[in-house]
Amino acid sequence: MKISTPKLKAILLYFGNNTDTRFLGKVKLMKLFYFLDFMHIKKYGSPVTYDRYVHLEHGPIPSAIKNLIDTAAEDIDHSMLADTIRFEKKPDFDMVKMLPNRAFTETDRKLFSETELDIMGEVCRKYGSKNTKYIEDASHDESPWLNTSPLAEIPYALAANDGDCFVDKEAIELLEKLF
Repeated sequence: MKISTPKLKAILLYFGNNTDTRFLGKVKLMKLFYFLDFMHIKKYGSPVTYDRYVHLEHGPIPSAIKNLIDTAAEDIDHSMLADTIRFEKKPDFDMVKMLPNRAFTETDRKLFSETELDIMGEVCRKYGSKNTKYIEDASHDESPWLNTSPLAEIPYALAANDGDCFVDKEAIELLEKLF
């Protein structure tokens, strides 16, 4: 993962402030990151987080980001994300909701390129009000998921196999070699 901590926190705030938090559990959050990175790859040729994605049962997940979120969900008081997000679990409900601790500010906005802001907005418009099952199913319809095996790393270059990709596979593969 090559993303800076302030930028990662800003993405969490953006998602927390621009989605329906009733549906913003850890699984959906991982899919929002997936769509952020892979939609940006397909349109602009580079991911936003540069995290390593893995094929898990509920869809692709960003490995390092998932570890940070899991750690924060278990012990937010000792997490580097404590100033940014919190988690809420209702009795008799399996989902642990992620909630933002503050608004997404102009200072946060300055951490992103216009293309990154464009894709974050697109991800939230497309999936922000959808439940986890919907976004999980959407991730399962994508080439990166369809063309990898369980527990396998998902190469960014597989995004080029989807019909909505505007970037050549060779260009994405070259970028992958650089990081």
